Amino acid sequence: MHVTELSGSRFDIGHTHARLHRQAIIDSIDVYDRMFHDMVGLHWHEARLDAERFLPMIEQRFPEILEEMAGLAQGIGGELLDILTLNCRSEISLTRASGGCSAVSILQREAQWLAQNWDWRADQGRHLVALRIRGDDTPALISIGEAGMVAKIGLNECGIGVALNAIRSATCGDGLPIHVALRRILESRSFSAAEAVVNAGVCAPAHFLIADGQGHSLGCEVHSGSPGRLEPRDGVVTHTNHLISDAATHWLDDYPKPDSWTRLERLNELVEQLPRDHALDPERLFAMLGDHSEGRESLCRHFDPSEPETERMETLFSVAMNLTSRELWLRFGKPCSTQRSVRLTPIQV
Repeated sequence: MHVTELSGSRFDIGHTHARLHRQAIIDSIDVYDRMFHDMVGLHWHEARLDAERFLPMIEQRFPEILEEMAGLAQGIGGELLDILTLNCRSEISLTRASGGCSAVSILQREAQWLAQNWDWRADQGRHLVALRIRGDDTPALISIGEAGMVAKIGLNECGIGVALNAIRSATCGDGLPIHVALRRILESRSFSAAEAVVNAGVCAPAHFLIADGQGHSLGCEVHSGSPGRLEPRDGVVTHTNHLISDAATHWLDDYPKPDSWTRLERLNELVEQLPRDHALDPERLFAMLGDHSEGRESLCRHFDPSEPETERMETLFSVAMNLTSRELWLRFGKPCSTQRSVRLTPIQV
């Protein structure tokens, strides 16, 4: 498993990212070109126009990330709008498509854990990257996600971590795009700074599970208004792909697949079964994420030919993070069949 090392100015980070993953980024654009057409009837040039409306929000709240996107664009021989559209794919497509994803935070024996499966289209499995980013004036961070995107799931050297659950909803308002907000969180130096990102608004609904190495955690059902807050119960927060909080469900309509409720129920059962008299470790969490219960509550998702083609989601990677020790363990592929974990830290040792 190759970890891509990125450092320097914003532009340099983006340009190096693109130079090392040029074909994966171009292929990823092709995947979303097809997806936008299948899901919302947009060709890529039309999706670019849709994404352009998010520029003023980014310019107002996180203008420096546009320098990184410019570096990415130059590195693939494309335009800024191509990279912006790729990073706004959730806002463009999730009105019709919803991923899987099961996420959990657990505080046990003074160690804060954060873990999840990321479920998405199988054709994106070839375009996944692990990035270690050290900017000139930002905390070093690890981000696991899709080539060409500025962030997804990960942690930083300050012990701030974030997991992501997609929410299918027709709502899209003001705020940072989801993946841009995730990068902002991963550059936060404190839990309160990460909270401030979600409190300021995210333009499309999603669930961000944020936590830190000091034992703080919070489920945030983000949207353009004040997020719904899911406080830990007995040190635990769990989430799949439907809205739970009164604050979010009052303002938003979501359209999850039925398995979201059954997966959440199964995830809660498995968390309850974790031994409380032994310290957690990545292997226990990956065993939980590799669960294969009968029926649709299974956490580990495989190809299902009975699903419509646009709804076929599979587990593409799993992560387990100990935020207290600033360590992330990664399994590309399905946790039930992938036995080898890669250990990553924000600062290379």
